[in-house]
Amino acid sequence: MKKPATPRWHDDVEEHNYPAAGSYLSLLFPRKSAAKLVSKLRSAATTKFMAKDIFRASGLSLLGISNTFILRDRKKIAAGKLLSPLLLVRDPENGKVIVADGYHRLCAVYAVDEEAWIPCKIV
Repeated sequence: MKKPATPRWHDDVEEHNYPAAGSYLSLLFPRKSAAKLVSKLRSAATTKFMAKDIFRASGLSLLGISNTFILRDRKKIAAGKLLSPLLLVRDPENGKVIVADGYHRLCAVYAVDEEAWIPCKIV
């Protein structure tokens, strides 16, 4: 049986991920607060967490592998293409981590290896 490819990562977050994070965060927070969070994410250092731990901290459900975006990201992983690090926001009020950008990448990586280390920016 062939071993699945190991996810590979860009050194930094791709630029288009920041506006996507801002759009999502503006659903949860007032627009100005969301913009401040994105600004903090831009300057945050990159760290790493295991896929399974991000899921546990976020409380999110794993999307099915038939999801179009997850299939796209799994193909990228199989082809050895680089993925963009995740953007995470701590929500201490609710005891959760918000996946501001990268939910589909997280699901794709988890499907390949739930113990994979994922680079993230977190504020």
